[in-house]
Amino acid sequence: MDGYFGSYVLVAALLAIGVAIVAGALTANRLLRPSRPTPDKLTTYECGVDPVGEGWAQSQVRYYVFTYLYVVFAVDAVFLFPWATVFDAPGYGLTTLVEMFVFLGFIALGIVYAWRKRVLTWT
Repeated sequence: MDGYFGSYVLVAALLAIGVAIVAGALTANRLLRPSRPTPDKLTTYECGVDPVGEGWAQSQVRYYVFTYLYVVFAVDAVFLFPWATVFDAPGYGLTTLVEMFVFLGFIALGIVYAWRKRVLTWT
C-alpha cells in the first residue's frame, strides 16, 4: 500500500470494517431480542404521562432564537480558544489579531441586530 492512493485504500478498508461491525451488532440485536408486542407497549410514551388528545403542540419562536444565539457563542468559543493558543507563536502576530477582530466584529454585529429586534428580551 505504498503511494498516494494507498492511504485512501487504508481509510476505505477501515471504514468498511467499522460499517460491518455496526451492521453486525444491529443484526445480532434484531435476531436475539425478544419480540412480544402488546397494545400497551405500542402506545406512545412520554415522561410517564399517558398520551391524551392530539400530538400537535405549538412552540414559541423565541426558544429557537435563543438556541441560535447559543450556537453562535459556542462557535465563537470554538474559534477563540485555538486562536489564543497560536497567537503567541512566531509568524502569527498582527495578521491573526486582525482576523480575530473581524470575526468578533461579525459576532458583535449579530448580537446588536438581535438586541435591536428585541429578541433578547424575555417576556
